[in-house]
Amino acid sequence: MSLLRIRGLNQSYGGSHTLWDIDLDVAVGTRLCLMGRNGTGKTTLLKCIMGLIPVTSGEITFDGMDLRSLPAESRARLGVGYVPQGREIFPQLTVEENLKIGLTARQDRHRSIPAQVFELFPVLKQMLQRRGGDLSGGQQQQLAMGRALVLEPRLLILDEATEGIQPNIVQEIGDIILRLNRETGVTVLLVEQKLPFARRVASDFQILDKGRSVGGGSIGELSDDDISQHLSV
Repeated sequence: MSLLRIRGLNQSYGGSHTLWDIDLDVAVGTRLCLMGRNGTGKTTLLKCIMGLIPVTSGEITFDGMDLRSLPAESRARLGVGYVPQGREIFPQLTVEENLKIGLTARQDRHRSIPAQVFELFPVLKQMLQRRGGDLSGGQQQQLAMGRALVLEPRLLILDEATEGIQPNIVQEIGDIILRLNRETGVTVLLVEQKLPFARRVASDFQILDKGRSVGGGSIGELSDDDISQHLSV
């Protein structure tokens, strides 16, 4: 059963047609990796899902509900957690304040940071009163993920979660994604350039090339031909 379903999605930016007739199914409980070279439309697709940029045509449904009719903040309230590329934390606010901003999108108006966030990211508990801008890149990424997880989302969307992160934190982020999926059943949609990370973390993949979907399947079906044709730089 698809938790997120996209059909015939088109998006244009200025005079440029960026996404062409995209179909995508993210089944409940899966970890789907969107793959492709830089500039192929991966981040654009995530922003369309989140309502951050307008869609020209097509359907986006979450658990059967039409997302296109909802503003961005309402999509989060349905249980969609989003970790954008570049993290976009608030550098002048403390770690605690950054996490509490995420709470404002909860539908149940719960105002306490879930204990699970600190179980997954103990460093955040140690640094609650430190400003976000004073954290290392890896710690900021953990904060961005923690902010999305205070929603206790049903779907977690991660855009380049390992970009610019030291290898030990990359390993940790992979562990956390797998643990969340296994223990809470959260469905994951991620954009990832690091092939070893994608193979380890994803259950399924879909490749975008020049704004079009050109293939997909279970991660074990990702072939050398797919890699050389659509992923190699």
